[in-house]
Amino acid sequence: MATMDTEAIAIDPVCGMKVKVATAKNTTEHAGHTYYFCNPKCLVKFTGDPDKYLKPQPAEALPPQAPPGTIFTCPMHPDVRQVGPGSCPDCGMALEPAEITLDQGPNEELVDFTRRLWIGGALAVPVVALDMFGHVFGVHSNWIEMLFATPVVLWAGWPFFVRGVQSVRRWSLNMFTLIALGTGTAWLYSVVATFQGADSVYFESAALIVVLTLLGQVLELRAREATSGAIRGLLGLSPKTALKLGVHGHDEEVAIDTIKVGDWLRVRPGEKVAVDGRVSEGSGSVDESTLTGEAMPVMKEAGARVIAGTVNQSGSFVMKAEKVGADTMLARIVKLVSEAQRSRAPIQRLADVVAGWFVPAVIAAAVLAAAAWTIWGPEPRFTHALLAAVSVLIIACPCALGLATPMSIMVGVGRGASLGILIRNAEALERLEKVDTLVIDKTGTLTVGRPEIAEVTGGLETLRLAASLERGSEHPLAAAILSFAQERRLAMAPASDFKNHAGRGVSGTVEGKRLLLGNARFLKEQGVDLGDFQRPVMLAVDGKLTGTIRFDDPIKETTAAALADLRREGLRIVMLTGDNKRTADAVAQQLGITEVEAELLPDDKARTVQRLKAEGRIVAMAGDGINDAPALAAADVGIAMGTGTDIAIESAGVTLVKGDLAAIARARHLSRATMANIRQNLFFAFVYNAAGVPLAAGVLYPVTGLLLSPMVAAAAMALSSVSVIGNALRLRKSTI
Repeated sequence: MATMDTEAIAIDPVCGMKVKVATAKNTTEHAGHTYYFCNPKCLVKFTGDPDKYLKPQPAEALPPQAPPGTIFTCPMHPDVRQVGPGSCPDCGMALEPAEITLDQGPNEELVDFTRRLWIGGALAVPVVALDMFGHVFGVHSNWIEMLFATPVVLWAGWPFFVRGVQSVRRWSLNMFTLIALGTGTAWLYSVVATFQGADSVYFESAALIVVLTLLGQVLELRAREATSGAIRGLLGLSPKTALKLGVHGHDEEVAIDTIKVGDWLRVRPGEKVAVDGRVSEGSGSVDESTLTGEAMPVMKEAGARVIAGTVNQSGSFVMKAEKVGADTMLARIVKLVSEAQRSRAPIQRLADVVAGWFVPAVIAAAVLAAAAWTIWGPEPRFTHALLAAVSVLIIACPCALGLATPMSIMVGVGRGASLGILIRNAEALERLEKVDTLVIDKTGTLTVGRPEIAEVTGGLETLRLAASLERGSEHPLAAAILSFAQERRLAMAPASDFKNHAGRGVSGTVEGKRLLLGNARFLKEQGVDLGDFQRPVMLAVDGKLTGTIRFDDPIKETTAAALADLRREGLRIVMLTGDNKRTADAVAQQLGITEVEAELLPDDKARTVQRLKAEGRIVAMAGDGINDAPALAAADVGIAMGTGTDIAIESAGVTLVKGDLAAIARARHLSRATMANIRQNLFFAFVYNAAGVPLAAGVLYPVTGLLLSPMVAAAAMALSSVSVIGNALRLRKSTI
């Protein structure tokens, strides 16, 4: 019989302790092996989940890091850009990635400052308690205060000293210059006084200044994190996979980044649309509220446009991918919102100018206050002088002034995105409230933009030749002609020498015949004799007029009500179009528009906008086509329809995702609310600093006998930042 080894030792798989096999009381069998435990609790844990303790566990996941080459920028100074992290040379704030991603991980500065706040706050409590109540219990000791206050100042407040030194080296004085000077002076004086046996020390002031400054920084970082959360929310709308139709009709689940333009995708009930495209068959009720702000689902049938990130609530359809990756509307929204939140409004120049002179002026005021107390103040003069100087430095910290504009812009732009209003930059947001003239394109802006053929003269041959030529065009009229011809199963011929004459028509050769298709102005330029005959679109074959095509383009359902709202707000409405005058006048009459300019080329539209601006008008231009791009760029504020062309959207300062003019009124309300919020913040910051400096310097001491403590100054400084942040965040809930 085998004898047990009385010296054998086993390892408890739960806690790792050594257990003598011969005397072990807690054992169990698992998968043919005997395991030994040091106590019953370890045994219970093991039997509940043996794999947890037997299988190797993965190392704790580290927070995602920005990949090499990532561009970092300052949230308050977007012109500061560099590869990799660092601090802003202007304000000292930590730089953050310019492009927000879902896997970006937590804000490292927020994590670090939060840790410093909690530890520093815990160490500051006994310092304040000893200063206020130590003498009551007979335990007051400068040495104990120094023991607790020193790590608060030198560890918790270390980032402020680093940034303060950097600001002096670069001669870009900022809030951290004042914090470092004030805190460092109070702590250094107290250390010297403690070693010399003096009674008056200010460790509690130095510690509280650091803690309250950290509190303000943490609240600011959390507010910025919340605004970035809106962008991450948009990023999260995109699904990770999609159902792609295979070659033999079999559906295959594929990663979204493998989808290419032209792929056919199936969207089932409850699924998200993966990319931008058009429905080819089937139908569905799609919820677009996350992108357009429209609460009611929209029925999508064959030919309808669908946007990535929207949700198919019911029905099933097949769609053709038209835009993927960074070209989708969702990706562009994220990019626009991210860039706009970091852009600078013209009104911020005032704050920048003031801040540039403010810090040196505050340092000078602190020196003058200290000198005045030293010369004329009561005993102990040096102590009073020190208190006054530190209080001035701390209370005048311009953090509220620096936050006033950027915080409102960040929140306002995010609020607009949730309503389907994309603001390209802060300048467009500021100008929008001042607009008094709205110039509007007709096709695709006032009307649906999907024209239908109403009448064809010259027979089916006119239609067949026109369709053959238009196969090389992307114009909405071309799509209507092609659709009409395909419905009648006309045999189209290939075209050569195709040329697009922007705003006028197209030309080319079909079956050896030279074709010109366009408006009267275009055909006359090409030498075609029209006499007095005119139609919106005419076809000339080998220099002779052979037929005409008339289109109908229905007015959008919301257009009339939107224009009525804008007129009530005092806007002057002007319609510009490349269409013929008769069609333009008919649309204008239905909508009550009295100023109409028709048969315009793209450059003509831009010149009209310039003329209105020369008259002293603040002009907004709304359009959706390639031919609108010059006018959109020329206007004070360009407004593009999200349903329009890429060039129009890129040329505009504001994009309406849904392409609904009613959103223009909401955009103006958003502009007014944001600018009012900025003015409130700037007023509060200016008044606070104007009143705070003389109070901290002791101007009321001769009357009241009171001198502002550095602790009170620090609390006031933190409160000013919190007030500005709180006021800016009100925009998230405001009625627009």
